[in-house]
Amino acid sequence: MENRFTILLTDDHRLFAEGLIYILQKNLPTADITAAESGEEAWATILASGKPDLLITDLSMPRMNGIELTTKVKEQFPEIKVLVLTMHADSEMIQSILKAEAEGYVLKNSTARDIVTAIQDIMNGSTHYGREVLSSMLQNIHVENKKLEVRKTLTERELEVLKLIVEEYSSDEIAEKLFIGKRTVDTHRANILEKTGCKNLISLIKYAIRHQLVTI
Repeated sequence: MENRFTILLTDDHRLFAEGLIYILQKNLPTADITAAESGEEAWATILASGKPDLLITDLSMPRMNGIELTTKVKEQFPEIKVLVLTMHADSEMIQSILKAEAEGYVLKNSTARDIVTAIQDIMNGSTHYGREVLSSMLQNIHVENKKLEVRKTLTERELEVLKLIVEEYSSDEIAEKLFIGKRTVDTHRANILEKTGCKNLISLIKYAIRHQLVTI
């Protein structure tokens, strides 16, 4: 990676941005670095001043956030590489960035060496997702697999009963809505509790919502 390349750093915390620029200039002497303080400013810079080789962006910014910026950049200029540098390891944000096809995602509590390595990996044609980010991704996969496992275990009728339980219908009301007997409803309740490993209806409702087994 000896050829010169350009970086557009987007972060609304000026002190952090200035510190990172100083670090990158010391460790990446072939990089030309410019900065923007918002997603809107970064987008305007890309349109007006030419495309950078690498966009480094925070996520939490006013008006146009980092997810919106990354999505716009990748839709219109897919050749621009994107590294997300943020405090957030939220699985939904990570999934949004993965969907937008950013090349990297690193947390701000990483070391300077980690960030430099991420840039080098990306500029050499690879991807780089930090250790904590990968851990969050794996946890999300575990939850999704667990959700699929439970969904496969529950019958369609049990899922119908579960939805009505979450909506706080009584056994009599569920029986009336599904045109089945109350004893049958109670049997379904018992089977659902056993299959999900829940001890009571409160924990079952929390479980169903957390694992998105039903939509309300």
